[in-house]
Amino acid sequence: MNPTLADKIAHAPKAELHIHIEGSLEPELIFELARRNDVKLAYDSIDALRAAYAFTDLQSFLDIYYAGASVLLHEQDFYDMTLAYVERALADHVTHAEIFFDPQTHTERGVPIETVVAGIERALAEGERRGLTSKLILCFLRHLPEEDALATYESALPLFDKYPHRLIGVGLDSSERGHPPSKFERVFAKARERGLKLVAHAGEEGPPSYVYEALDLLKVDRVDHGVRSIEDAALVARLADSRIALTVCPLSNLKLCVFDDMTKHTLKDLLDQGVAVMINSDDPAYFGGYVNANYFAIVDALKLSEDEAYTLLRNSLEASFVTDEERAAMIARLNTYWKQ
Repeated sequence: MNPTLADKIAHAPKAELHIHIEGSLEPELIFELARRNDVKLAYDSIDALRAAYAFTDLQSFLDIYYAGASVLLHEQDFYDMTLAYVERALADHVTHAEIFFDPQTHTERGVPIETVVAGIERALAEGERRGLTSKLILCFLRHLPEEDALATYESALPLFDKYPHRLIGVGLDSSERGHPPSKFERVFAKARERGLKLVAHAGEEGPPSYVYEALDLLKVDRVDHGVRSIEDAALVARLADSRIALTVCPLSNLKLCVFDDMTKHTLKDLLDQGVAVMINSDDPAYFGGYVNANYFAIVDALKLSEDEAYTLLRNSLEASFVTDEERAAMIARLNTYWKQ
């Protein structure tokens, strides 16, 4: 890729809207927290853990992801993990982040949801003082029954009241195959009645029909991944017309074998057809790069132009769950930078 364009992208103000905070937990910090909390890991070294990051599909990744999260026990652990992400986001000139967290991963180990959110919130408040605005989205694990999601939602209601400035929505993640969005229609209806923002992973490993379900049954505001939408022309047209954003994660798609080569990625086709695609890092500690690395990989592989790179950056700002005034200010800042 043209070094000048790479540098321009690297320093551009941008938003990241698809980042799992537990997926930013680097091996070094996993081992540090394991020692601190006396947690026995299945790997005897950082190198051995990194060597296990040869994923064949989403499930093979999730198995290691949940094992890594086992070291998170106390508020300070969640603070340390989140502050490490804040540092990397600021280094990549992310000015706004909307961050997923998986409470069920922790509550099933006896960690109270209040502990999880308090640690994350403390680090995000620090990030805010340093120029990174942020929101938090509570995700339900789709491989578990909807009853578990409903119970998690009910237990989180006091936190939605306590942190209304931060905790603004719900999402759906984990194993997609065999767990369609329709499975979670009731809990999303409750969140929608409360006025929360709604997102869901769909059309990564799952078929385009899962994207339709996310739109029609869950009534999501954004679709996470959505790269298989390209298989359905009517769906692509609908996404383009509605400007419902797809939060695409290129390195994740490659690492999890959604595409066997980055040059085969569907992002450019979606972009060419007017879909509001934008770039994110997903689980950067596991997939080989934070948000700038994802921009570099996709721009290079698909030979995207400077205008196309700008569109991806602008889409990230337009799709953010912020006020109209905040959005206008973010776009103005990008435009001023881009024209320099």
